[in-house]
Amino acid sequence: MSVLIIAEAGVNHNGSLELAKKMADVAKEAGADIVKYQTAVPELVISRFAPKAEYQKDTTGEAESQLEMVKKIHFGFDAHRELKKYCDSIGIKYLSTPFDMDSIDFLAEMDMPIWKIPSGEVTNLPYLEKVAKLHKPIVMSTGMCEKSEIKDALEILKKNGAGEITILHCNTEYPTPLKDANVRAMLDIKENFATKVGYSDHTLGLEAPLAAVALGATVVEKHFTLDKSMEGPDHQASMNPEELKALVKAIRNTEVALGDGVKKVTESEAKNKAVARKSIVAKVPIKAGEVYSVDNITVKRPGNGISPMRWYEVLGKTAKRDFSLDELIEL
Repeated sequence: MSVLIIAEAGVNHNGSLELAKKMADVAKEAGADIVKYQTAVPELVISRFAPKAEYQKDTTGEAESQLEMVKKIHFGFDAHRELKKYCDSIGIKYLSTPFDMDSIDFLAEMDMPIWKIPSGEVTNLPYLEKVAKLHKPIVMSTGMCEKSEIKDALEILKKNGAGEITILHCNTEYPTPLKDANVRAMLDIKENFATKVGYSDHTLGLEAPLAAVALGATVVEKHFTLDKSMEGPDHQASMNPEELKALVKAIRNTEVALGDGVKKVTESEAKNKAVARKSIVAKVPIKAGEVYSVDNITVKRPGNGISPMRWYEVLGKTAKRDFSLDELIEL
């Protein structure tokens, strides 16, 4: 089964439905399987006292609160309905992450292929219960999580009837330094929780998500933007359209390169056996009746004669005819 590639538009549309549709176009053109947005009623998600993250201060300043910032970059339920119809019309799957209970109720009407639980909701018991009771497949990011917190969340989800669960390793620093990506933690998650695993990436570049694919990720999620210079908290840590297209291509090529895991001679390399391997040949001219010895036979290319693996079988045998220098030995 191919890796599920989620192109994370998030709130990089800056609250513009027109830009959100353009992002769907970009994700479709890049070859992503899903384009994902975020659905929230900001006042139900963020208190007026909530501070901004440091990366948000760096990208949007400190004059406004987190709530004020978020209110500017979300649009309402009606816009999401229109966006879903647009995604359907161009042939890419729509997905949105809910950040509050009202948004869960709304998105339940949208026939999404999976439900995405963001890292910040892993410790939100009522939220987990509500999503689980939809009995749909779930993909859950685990940035900022200890294994004990993942365990608790999984127990809640399973107890309340969640469908198949895939856990995404994630680091929620934007952008994530490569030294903190720790992609192999995905394998720790797989071993400890016996679930499908994937990777939600916030690093710059292709290395971390491709490493995740090589290690067995079934889902890869990556933020993208139309323009990294746009105003907003996530643009600078996101891929531009060309980079997203390159990532999708690289993931698909990596999948092909991984193959079926069975060591065997491939059709493309079989023809090179005779060229690259060696055979037992005459080291010097040999007359009929002479005994093969280390003095008159040796090993050289090509490999279409007697294999050197039969060396001791050949030594001591008698030549049945004359052989010229370098001629393939026969028994």
